[in-house]
Amino acid sequence: MDATPERAVHDVVVIGAGPGGEVAAGYLAQAGLDVAIVEDRKVGGECSYWACMPSKTLLRPGEVLAEARRVPGAAASVSGELDTAAVLAWRDDVVNHLDDSAQLPWLDERGITLYRGWGRLVGPQRVEVDGRVLEARRAVVLAGGSTPTVPPIDGLAEARPWTNREATTAARLPASLVVLGGGVVGVETSQAYRSLGVDVTLVEGERHLLPREEEFACEQVTAALRDAGVDIRTGARATAVRRTADRVEVTLDDGGSVEADEVLVALGRTPQTTGLGLESVGLADDATLSPGLDGRVGGLPWLYVLGDLDGRAPFTHMAKYRAGLVADAVLGRDTAVRHGADDELAPRVVFSDPQVAAVGHTTRTAARAGLEVRVVDVPTSGNAGGTFHGAGTAGTSRFLVDEARGVLVGVTLTGTEVAEMLHAATIAVVGEVPIARLRHAVPAFPTRSEIWLHLLDALRE
Repeated sequence: MDATPERAVHDVVVIGAGPGGEVAAGYLAQAGLDVAIVEDRKVGGECSYWACMPSKTLLRPGEVLAEARRVPGAAASVSGELDTAAVLAWRDDVVNHLDDSAQLPWLDERGITLYRGWGRLVGPQRVEVDGRVLEARRAVVLAGGSTPTVPPIDGLAEARPWTNREATTAARLPASLVVLGGGVVGVETSQAYRSLGVDVTLVEGERHLLPREEEFACEQVTAALRDAGVDIRTGARATAVRRTADRVEVTLDDGGSVEADEVLVALGRTPQTTGLGLESVGLADDATLSPGLDGRVGGLPWLYVLGDLDGRAPFTHMAKYRAGLVADAVLGRDTAVRHGADDELAPRVVFSDPQVAAVGHTTRTAARAGLEVRVVDVPTSGNAGGTFHGAGTAGTSRFLVDEARGVLVGVTLTGTEVAEMLHAATIAVVGEVPIARLRHAVPAFPTRSEIWLHLLDALRE
């Protein structure tokens, strides 16, 4: 229900109605608290309208077409290319044409009061929304998310670059696109746009794409993108950007340059702390908020932070997870935080083709943490279950075993639709399931989950 009082009192005020804020508000309302939520854009947040949902919708048709072409019988019936107009129309349906009205009944059913506008702190346990003051009896939760990072590259801001928002909601696709940044957004956008016929150049300053993941995963994704026709420039950084009437030119520090119709900046995100009124409660306005594991921040017992704003793992699923921890803390419950669910160890997926799904450590982060691990690599589709995905579905499943404790500390999977295989690995890593016990978790035949048998067989040697 919308509300517009000049002054109102609630038990909890949540600033930000993205997935983290929504879930926290829902838990608190279900516990019987009077909860208000403040949102200046869309209820549902970035993920629902400009990130996860539309980007995966744009990727899916190309994935389906590629798999159909790999499977005998289906391949013979496939002709032509993707219908771009139909893909974009489906995308529009998935994001509900950028209308958040379908999200509002969820709030109404829980008695959560919605305030439309920008929320900012104006003192302890007080939030102002466009001139209205909300007082929180118990807590204020900051869940304002993040914004795309646009670095101070010469001419970039003046060139009107795209961010993820323009890329995921474009009504018409450009003929060509330069993507700055080879992380998740850059890789997924390059894959989706290339599958829809756009000429794509992907520029990454590091020596390989997806620099936080295992190098073999980066190499496999790079090879697949190049095979699809993406022009990949690694080890090169943009030094200047110029827009003419109908083109954008990007100058690179390796002496080269590239032109396209549009340029997409995919160089990370910045927590949206500015403008939240943090100075009114003794915190720096541009502070990097570093809350405790229960979400409390700044030594203030009533102030909590979650989601991208907390500077930890910037994933929707982690925002939802942390929402539960924050709600428990507000309610005085035991949060039971486990170390395996945080930061760089969080489960994560790159929805490229091949997909990259990982949880826990990589070989690099394990070494940095001082862990002695045994590395076991097995082919993802090197089993009976892999047969049914057709030819050309090679991928790698890497298991990192902490031999001192006899548990898995990291798993990285590449291949077709491996995202759906990740949760078993997440349970094993976060739950610290002993390898001896995993021997009795029998994977069904014929499924690709038999990769776990290959792991156990390797450990017998």
